[in-house]
Amino acid sequence: MSAPTDETLLARIRQGDEEAERLLYNRYKQLVRSRAHSYFLIGADHEDLVQEGMIGLYKAVCEYDGSKAASFKSFAELCVTRQILSAIKQATRKKHGPLNNYVSLNRSETTDGDLTLLDTVRSLSVADPEDVVIGRENFEQLVQHLSKVLSPMEQRVLNLYLCGYSYPQIAAKLEKPSKSIDNAMQRVKRKLEGFRK
Repeated sequence: MSAPTDETLLARIRQGDEEAERLLYNRYKQLVRSRAHSYFLIGADHEDLVQEGMIGLYKAVCEYDGSKAASFKSFAELCVTRQILSAIKQATRKKHGPLNNYVSLNRSETTDGDLTLLDTVRSLSVADPEDVVIGRENFEQLVQHLSKVLSPMEQRVLNLYLCGYSYPQIAAKLEKPSKSIDNAMQRVKRKLEGFRK
């Protein structure tokens, strides 16, 4: 049996198929790694660039328009490379950030002058590994909960919203009235509230 094309996987992803999403990301993982390997970011690990590349791939999945002349592979390569270059540029722009944004740790935090920023920093605790693991478990439970309680329409609206699209842009992409998008997001929020309880 032949492997599905990128376009077939993208169509299935837009219908909420998580397996298609996993297949597509696995298919392009090596491309992301090879692109990241071509660059260097001062003060960062190679995996940081790989993560930036994966963000670029995610954006490619969200924004790819099959009606354009470019194949998904070309579009994904462009998005991955742009995301990595953007991260490198952003990191180099912040080179003198600490000097330009200096804040004294002895500056008073309160109006009566009793509490300084240094006192506040000292009182902060380091994240407990147990809390980190519990946080991950809670996130996984939330994802499972949402996959069970959200309709396909609500899932598509939420995915586009998380990709950075505004309500009018989502409405245009899904060819639905803006009010339908707003209603879907309100239902998503209510279902999220139900998860917290």
